[in-house]
Amino acid sequence: MSKKNIKQIAHVIVFMALAIALSPFTSLPIGIAKINPTQHFVNVFLAVLVTTRMNVAAAAGVSLIRNALGLGTLLAFPGSMIGAFLSGLAFRMTRKISAAVLGEIIGTGLIAPLLSSFLIAPGIMGKEIGFMALLPGFLLSSISGSLLAFIVLLRLEKAHVIHTEPVI
Repeated sequence: MSKKNIKQIAHVIVFMALAIALSPFTSLPIGIAKINPTQHFVNVFLAVLVTTRMNVAAAAGVSLIRNALGLGTLLAFPGSMIGAFLSGLAFRMTRKISAAVLGEIIGTGLIAPLLSSFLIAPGIMGKEIGFMALLPGFLLSSISGSLLAFIVLLRLEKAHVIHTEPVI
């Protein structure tokens, strides 16, 4: 295993622990969902620091543990994983933090509530939940967490703690 892989695994572990540890303090019930802006902060951070695959795996792991602890619902899976995927993909394509933020907001704020209302809620949860009932909470959660990550990542980049290489 390369030094880079070990560093990325360490980032995943630390950020998963952060998301889980802060979850009791940052999870807010909005209707049937429990939003967690910390998850979206972590998704954007990991989009910059690790591979897209690792980011999605971390989102799935955090969702699983949050559900096991009663701090989330099954809606946490599409809410975190779609955002993690699009955030990582957007960052890999552009090497821009703003693209990672936009990918997270589109993935979690728009696509996840659509998928959740039409597939997850009726198919897995056995509930009918309208798209418009989920949209505000998913958007609020993804926008707040992503913007906080954007501010912190820009500060870290300016301080030369992280470096986003240009696309080759």
